[in-house]
Amino acid sequence: MASDNFVDYVKIHCSSGNGGGGSTHFRREKYIPKGGPDGGDGGRGGHIIIRGNSQLWTLLHLKFKKHIKAGHGTHGSGNLQTGAQGKEEYIEVPLGTLAKDEETGEVLFEITEDGEERILQPGGRGGLGNNQFKSATNQTPRYAQPGEEGKEGWKILELKVLADVGLVGFPNAGKSTLLSALSSAKPEIGDYPFTTLRPNLGIVSYRDYRSFIMADIPGIIEGAHKGKGLGLRFLRHIERNSLLLFLIPADSDDIHKEYKILVNELKQYNPELLHKERILAISKSDMLDDELKQEIQKDLPKIPCLFISAISQEGLVELKDTIWKSLNHD
Repeated sequence: MASDNFVDYVKIHCSSGNGGGGSTHFRREKYIPKGGPDGGDGGRGGHIIIRGNSQLWTLLHLKFKKHIKAGHGTHGSGNLQTGAQGKEEYIEVPLGTLAKDEETGEVLFEITEDGEERILQPGGRGGLGNNQFKSATNQTPRYAQPGEEGKEGWKILELKVLADVGLVGFPNAGKSTLLSALSSAKPEIGDYPFTTLRPNLGIVSYRDYRSFIMADIPGIIEGAHKGKGLGLRFLRHIERNSLLLFLIPADSDDIHKEYKILVNELKQYNPELLHKERILAISKSDMLDDELKQEIQKDLPKIPCLFISAISQEGLVELKDTIWKSLNHD
């Protein structure tokens, strides 16, 4: 997936359809000059509906479609005929999409299954025809109910990447390089912070034609949970991952300290993230000899830790084995 095409946040203006008005018609036939009321109800206005689509990975298709309108219901008519319902408007979204109210920030719902449908903006109800108002004391009601107006307003759609493994690390930790080495994904790679500005997804092949999905989450910086940099937009993607793979380069001044900072950012953003399984990979390990590795090993956190190098392929098979066992508890 080309990173330029990854859009994880859009704001759209939604206008649902107006309901049709009820009819005040009376039955009039050759031999029944004074028939009773037979005005039908108005049709409901069209809903704006969000539908999950497992074939989509991005909200790019909505980036330039800011205004979405559903059809209006038609008026009822004589002979108890109900007006036609307004045309529904469907918005296809990737799985993991959150819908929010722009004004209040309230999360309305989340789409997690293929084909799942939720109403984002309901259409106005159709008005009742005069037939609905007849009674023993009012046999010829000469009024009907107008249709309810549709609703309109700004909504926010926000995507949380659905992946098995989320790569967590500071900018320039080697996450993009690792993803490129493990999968067929081709993220932009450069020797400077924030090369990755959008999550990149890669399918990592494993033994016996099995595979898992890995997401290269843009680098965390200290203070990301407060929204520093693009922190909040980055962190929300980590919520969806089953396993967190922390990546810290071998030339870091203090590997354990960097790990603690990363964990703290996750904790400040959402404490539940700490319940996810974690693996620590020391990247760029081709620059270490065995003696240095043993020295570093003494001060590593008490989680599965591996020394790897995407360049020399060191430890990559072992890393995939460890990830697979963690994901499947083999």
